[in-house]
Formats: sequence, structure tokens, C-alpha cells
Amino acid sequence: MTGNSERRDTAAGQAGAQRVEAWWVNPALYTPITFLARVALRLFFRLKVRGYENIPHGVGVVIASNHQSYLDPIIIGVSNDEPVTFMARESLFRKRLFGWLIRRTGAFPVKRGSADRSAMHEAIRRLRAGARLVVFPEGTRTLDGSLGRVRSGPALLAEKAQVPIVPAVIRGAYEAWPRSRKLFRFRPISITYGRPIAAPAAGKGGAREELTRNLQDSLESLMAETQ
Repeated sequence: MTGNSERRDTAAGQAGAQRVEAWWVNPALYTPITFLARVALRLFFRLKVRGYENIPHGVGVVIASNHQSYLDPIIIGVSNDEPVTFMARESLFRKRLFGWLIRRTGAFPVKRGSADRSAMHEAIRRLRAGARLVVFPEGTRTLDGSLGRVRSGPALLAEKAQVPIVPAVIRGAYEAWPRSRKLFRFRPISITYGRPIAAPAAGKGGAREELTRNLQDSLESLMAETQ
């Protein structure tokens, strides 16, 4: 990728780091944490961001990314100049300090392995309010760095909230912190945002399946382009 996307090879706009207005985060925590994480990722992991201009502004959006490591939510958070929000597994919120922290920096709980209607309603509510909701459609971290099968969750959210999906591909995070390692190591990391995929009209037959296939194809194309 060249041109504007190459010029956006920093973790996010510096001015954006100071502008936190979303009601789902605590600015007193979100701003300094994001700033410090951005500095660390740029310094130790040489984080590069490409295609950021593909994310629509002023509307809700589902950011659907491959899942390489525990670093992924941080990478996406610092590469955006607006606050992002996450669906995180419920067990993380049982850890008192950590649960308190992630809740105030944009996360909300979801029960994995079940149809958690309350989490879905909260996700749709935030999307309709203009949130950037991050999801990992593979459902879990990769075992070998490759992209797995994309599930239908992002398409469901996009259809219900009538917002676009932006595919995102992270590279290098698997090498930095694979599932087989307890601690991370310093490796170059990049994230590339693809062009948004518009949500179909609500209730259109077969639209969710088609949107899921389009997302799978977009992520696979981005994986191939960023090798």
C-alpha cells in the first residue's frame, strides 16, 4: 500500500489521543493509558498503521480483525484516533482490578459459547451511538498465525445496527506473543485496515451469510497483501 496509507504508519494521530469524548470510556484512564501504550508499541514493536483512512468517521463501525495475540486489542486501540470499545469474555471481569480497568477503558462482558442477548443489545446500542466496536470473528487466537474461519457475529451486528464493517489484519503479533509463550518478545508489528463493507438492508434474505463471506474474502486478501 502506498500514498496516504503509507503516511499513516504511526499508531494514530497525536491530536486524537487527547480527544476522548465517548461515554463508554473514562477519559482520565483512557487517554494516558492509550498514550503510553502507543509510545511502547512504536518504540519496542515498531508499530505501523496502514489504511486508517478507510475507517468512516462520524458513524458507528464494526472493526473485524484477525486475532494473533493478547496484544491485538491494544494494537487496535492505539491505532485509532477515537475511542474503541470491545466485547470481552465475562471471566476477565471477575478479576477485580483488571475487570475494573477494562470496563472503564471501553470493554463490556459477553458470555462465550452462548447467545448472550444482553451483550448483543449493548453492542448494538453502542454502534448506533457511533462507537467503533472491535470484534475478533475467528472467536479465539490463532494457533499458527494463519487466518481461521470467520463467524457470523460481525455480520449480525452490522445488519442489526446498520453500520459498516471494516476488516483489519494484524501482522507480527503472533511472532511477538504466540499462544505457546507466556511472555511476549519484541518483533515488528503492523495493522492494515481494509475498505469498509456496507451493511445490507435489514431483513434481506441471505444477506448475513453473504456479508460473512465478503468479510472472510476481505481478510484473506489483506493477509495476502501484507505478507
